[in-house]
Amino acid sequence: MSQPSNRHDPPSGPVDCVVLSFPGSKFKGDIVPAIARLVDAGIVRILDLVFVQKSENGDVVVLELSDLGDDEAATFENLDGEVDELLTDDDIVGLAELVEPGDAAALLVWENVWAAEVTAAIRAADGEVVLHERIPSDQVEAAWASAVSTASE
Repeated sequence: MSQPSNRHDPPSGPVDCVVLSFPGSKFKGDIVPAIARLVDAGIVRILDLVFVQKSENGDVVVLELSDLGDDEAATFENLDGEVDELLTDDDIVGLAELVEPGDAAALLVWENVWAAEVTAAIRAADGEVVLHERIPSDQVEAAWASAVSTASE
């Protein structure tokens, strides 16, 4: 698995943007160990991490780790992104549209390091990815249940 050698190396694998919403603006650190294991294993590389809070009237405030409570900040500290400000102000405003008033969110951009080797092989073969689409889990679950049901008949 190829891990970029330093924080300024550009991504060589696919990059995802994830918005994790926290109702009532309660950042819970329960997700951090799972993400940290992916980072430590070289499966993903966190490129940017931004926290936002949306007021009840829809105003968006960008939060730094130091703006979070001590426990919350300590929980997320090890996941800090490698490239600060990769997400632009316009990106943050657009992504914050997905957050409900009164809630907070962590905006994560990560490289799928696990796929870098496959990406390099595709390029070396003069191939190109013409579609890469994430299928929502509820659709996968429904299709899986249908296929299993049909197979058992």
